[in-house]
Amino acid sequence: MSSFVHSIWTVVVFVVFIGIVVWAYSSRRKKDFDEAARLALDDDQPETQDKKTEE
Repeated sequence: MSSFVHSIWTVVVFVVFIGIVVWAYSSRRKKDFDEAARLALDDDQPETQDKKTEE
C-alpha cells in the first residue's frame, strides 16, 4: 500500500510541475513577465547632460 501511495504522490507532483511550466510559458503571461523584467530598469533615473559636464 505504501508504494502505491508513493506512486500516486509522484504522479500528482509531476502533473503540478507540468502545469506550472505550461502556465509560465503561456503566451498570455508574456506581457506580464516582460513588464516584471523591466521593473529594475524603470526605477533608474537617466543622468542629465548638466550633471555630466559639472563633474
